[in-house]
Amino acid sequence: MSLAVALTKGRLEKSVTAMLEECGYGVQKLKDKGRALVFEDTVKDIRYFLAKPNDVITYVEHGVADIGIVGKDTLMEGGKDYYELLDLKTGECRFILAGLPGNNPLQKVGHITIGTKYPNVASEYFHRHSLDPEIIKIDGSVELSPLLGLCDGIVDIMETGTTLKENGLVVFDEVCRISARAIVNKVSFKMKRDEVMEFITDLKEKVNEKC
Repeated sequence: MSLAVALTKGRLEKSVTAMLEECGYGVQKLKDKGRALVFEDTVKDIRYFLAKPNDVITYVEHGVADIGIVGKDTLMEGGKDYYELLDLKTGECRFILAGLPGNNPLQKVGHITIGTKYPNVASEYFHRHSLDPEIIKIDGSVELSPLLGLCDGIVDIMETGTTLKENGLVVFDEVCRISARAIVNKVSFKMKRDEVMEFITDLKEKVNEKC
């Protein structure tokens, strides 16, 4: 019984493809993809396809993909109708609270405004601190919002911190650490359990080797 696996385009695509190759999967077509988006595994009975992060969740929830590989940041902000089975320990970075020096939103009295691409993550974080800020959804460069006075701070993903430093921003707190996760369609987990678990186990062994 074949599997359909949705992979997130971009940075995760490269690291996960390398991991699959190390596990002995036939991902040569995926490595030399050109503009193609759908690929057949040359070793296993698997079809891979590439999608944007939010779409990976959608394809898994609707059963188009049996398995999806997507960042935890997207899972925290998106749907919940799937099983999350494995932390791949790749694509690791952090959600952080940042802003201009001396202007920590956690210490501000009165109205607080927070700019972010991840309103659900930001709301949950401030709820844990018993605060209820105004969350402003920003799709572009979130770092710009404190500089222009739109927001008191931002909740965003940080990999190296270079962009923050270049814009004069500092980190006030770590919201949580995130990485790539393997999610599985609930029906597929029942109907294709052996195939799904073989795939997950192969990846898990590779993750354990690197830890």
